[in-house]
Parts: sequence; C-alpha cells; structure tokens
Amino acid sequence: MIAFPNAKINIGLRVTGLRPDGFRNLESCFYPVNWCDALEIIPATNLAFTSSGLTIPGKASTNLCLKAYHLLQQDFNLKPVRIHLHKNIPIGAGMGGGSSDAAFTLKLLNNLFNLEISVPDLENYARQLGSDCAFFIQNKPVFAIEKGDVFEPLKLDLSNYKIVVIYPDLHITTAEAYREVVPQAPADNLRELLQQPLPTWKNRVDNDFEKALFLKYPVLPELKEYLYQSGAIYTSMTGSGSAVFGIFSPDFTQTLLVPHTTYAVWQGAL
Repeated sequence: MIAFPNAKINIGLRVTGLRPDGFRNLESCFYPVNWCDALEIIPATNLAFTSSGLTIPGKASTNLCLKAYHLLQQDFNLKPVRIHLHKNIPIGAGMGGGSSDAAFTLKLLNNLFNLEISVPDLENYARQLGSDCAFFIQNKPVFAIEKGDVFEPLKLDLSNYKIVVIYPDLHITTAEAYREVVPQAPADNLRELLQQPLPTWKNRVDNDFEKALFLKYPVLPELKEYLYQSGAIYTSMTGSGSAVFGIFSPDFTQTLLVPHTTYAVWQGAL
C-alpha cells in the first residue's frame, strides 16, 4: 500500500502559556499543503524500515514510522511489514513532515490489516507520537489549541489561492525555537482575524517565533520580504521551523527563482 504524507503550514501561531507537563499552550490554524513524502508499507517476513531521498537524522530504529508500528503492535497482533519512506518534505522546516509520516503509517496499517480503528481512536494513537501528529489523521484545516493536538472546527477555504514555500536549508529544532520565545496572552483574537479577508492578515496574523528567530537568522525576514516583493498577499514563517510561505492570488502563474541553489522551493495550489 502506498500513500503520500503531506505537509502543513501554520497560519498564525501564538504561544500563550506554560503547561504543568512542560509543554506550551498554543493556538494556530493548521492548513494542509501538497508538498508530500511517499510512504509504502507491504507485508514482509521481518519488520524492516528503509528510506531514500533527504537524509533523516538519527537512527532508523527511532523513526516515527516504526514508532507508529510498535504503538499499534501493543494493542493488535500485527504481522511484520516492510516500510519504505521517500523523504521529500524538508526536515526542521516547521511543516510537520515527520508527524505526517507517522500519522499516515497509522492509517496505512489500519487499512492493510483491516483493524477498523475509528478516526477518534486513530487521533488518540497519533497524539502519543507527537503534538501535531493527530492533525494529519483527518488532514483538514483546523484551529489547533493546547499542545497543538486539540482541534476546533474552522471555516477557512483557501483552495482558490496559490502558495509558494521556501526552505532555506536551515534546520531549526523545536527545542531551539521554544527556547527563544516567551509565552504571553495574545492581544487579539486569532480565530476572528482568520475570518477577515486575506489582505487584512498582513502584520496582524503573526507567528510568535518570528520575533526572535528573525533576529538570529536574517535569511528568514529576507525571504518574507522577497515573497511580498514577488506579489504575495500574505507571508509568514510556518510552525517553529525555517520554511517561509507566501499566499498569492488565484491568477499567479510566475515561477519564483530563488538565487541560492541549496534552497528548496515548492509552489502549487492550496
């Protein structure tokens, strides 16, 4: 069985407070985008995990896809499988690529072995693998709160718009990003701002990680300005990583050329 785990962007991200469990509370819109990995799971004699494409840091035995398999193995008598992941979504970009791979592994195993796990139960399994893993089970726009693993419905349809995402070959870990941000109560209501027309989002729908990380990594504000100069209606850093995206009008047809050959660029429809 084959699936194509997709990335997500954060449209607005507020870090609102500390939690007793050591995590931070946040609020953000999670929105799926079609920058994808490729994931294949087939029955096998012995459990195995292989990967291709972008180099994945760490040992293969600690990959989230294998962790997803072992998580279900605790409750179901799963037969061995061979998992192959072709990694295409940049790592440390704030786009949830690893979380998506884990969530899609759960969904593929559920289908492959006819486990009949419900969507809410799949989300609960996914929450054990990472804070934003559960989003990729239903994979639709939501307003995320708490650790980013509790979702509220959000009416936001950007399907007529185009998007350009630039990853500047800069891996920012979640731990590094959170060290740089100070939780604070938001001054305005992000959910209400997201219901306003897209052109009003500039300078209002913001990402709390930008303030410190833009000072530390000047390439990030440079990319944001480049996207605005190229005609973007709204741009932002996504998540706690280093990818910067721009949302463009439906009639945008230009192919953006970034002068640095090590940068990864993806553009398409939202």
